[in-house]
Amino acid sequence: MSPTWTQATVHTFDATAGSGSVITDSGLVIAFDTRAWAAGPLRTMRTGQRVRIAVDDEHAPTAIAAITLSTFPPVD
Repeated sequence: MSPTWTQATVHTFDATAGSGSVITDSGLVIAFDTRAWAAGPLRTMRTGQRVRIAVDDEHAPTAIAAITLSTFPPVD
C-alpha cells in the first residue's frame, strides 16, 4: 500500500539527529524519525515551514514515511 501525501507545518526539527515533529492542518502533532528525514531530498528545515509528508496508511496518522517541501513533488 502506498503512503498518503498531505501537508503540515514544521513544529520542531533537530538537524543533528535528523528528526522532529510536524503539525497537520487538523492540529495533530506527528513525530518523524531519521528514516523519514532520509527518504526526502531536504538538507534542513525551520520551524513554521510548510512541508509535505507521506503518512504510512497502515499506521496512519502516526507514522511518517517521508518528508519534503510542500512545493516539491511527492517522493517515490
